[in-house]
Amino acid sequence: MRILDSHLHLWDPARLTYDWLEGPLQARFAEAEVAQARRADDEHSAIFVQAGAAPEQFLLEAQWVASIAEATGVRGIVAGVPLDAGEATERDLDAVRQIPLVVGVRHLLQDEPAGLARTDAFLDGARALAARDLTFDACVRTVDQLHDVAALAAAVPDLRIVLDHLGKPAVGTAGAPEAPTAEWVAALRALAAHGRVFCKLSGLPAEAGGDWSPAQVAPFLDEALTAFGSERLMLGSDWPVSAVAASGSSEGGGAGVDADAIGGWTDAVATWAAARGIDVDAVMRANAERFYGLA
Repeated sequence: MRILDSHLHLWDPARLTYDWLEGPLQARFAEAEVAQARRADDEHSAIFVQAGAAPEQFLLEAQWVASIAEATGVRGIVAGVPLDAGEATERDLDAVRQIPLVVGVRHLLQDEPAGLARTDAFLDGARALAARDLTFDACVRTVDQLHDVAALAAAVPDLRIVLDHLGKPAVGTAGAPEAPTAEWVAALRALAAHGRVFCKLSGLPAEAGGDWSPAQVAPFLDEALTAFGSERLMLGSDWPVSAVAASGSSEGGGAGVDADAIGGWTDAVATWAAARGIDVDAVMRANAERFYGLA
């Protein structure tokens, strides 16, 4: 199977500073580790998404990933740039554009207050992003933030936006699954009404704490399909964040990282897509190529 993984993280704590890392994730995940995590019978390439290095290291992070892109199969880089910093945002966007393979930016919204993406400062940064033909990865945690991204899409219609991890809905666990809430479904559909917004089928294993099943996540994938249609969905592994096994702990105990997390999630999404009668190759590869301008 040809796979363009639209959401891959790489990091090396010996090279850059990642204050958020803990437990099994507090280790190096780079060339050798991702090679071991991929199944040999699949053809893999990936989009690297900024991994939360210290803010002042955003250029160093993108430059490091560009330097190992061939070894890791990275075809595109989504750099970390704050979009609400005025002239500094414009300078930073110009700087990252000089780095090979940079195709987009992520200002991590999930830990920001609701409403940030509606502010004048953020909208100015989003317009600067669109003017440079760079994409925006929207990673949010709440329904309010989903509505903020919909407002952003309306205010900056030229900006190509992709929703990370389906907006991080509460999914429960394999043994105690939760159903999609009406509030999340309504917010997802409101966002999908903007035709330049795509959605990543990614991150749900992490939302389940590593204890997930294909049957548990299928209702959420179905809602994404209803909202966005098959032509605006793309596979993302969220490796290694979504590879932390259910028995792993934030203190570093337990089983740690699932060695077949990429293959397991890829199989689940491909099987789901085939069962729904949609174009599996589009979801696994072609839609991400088109969104990130790699086709």
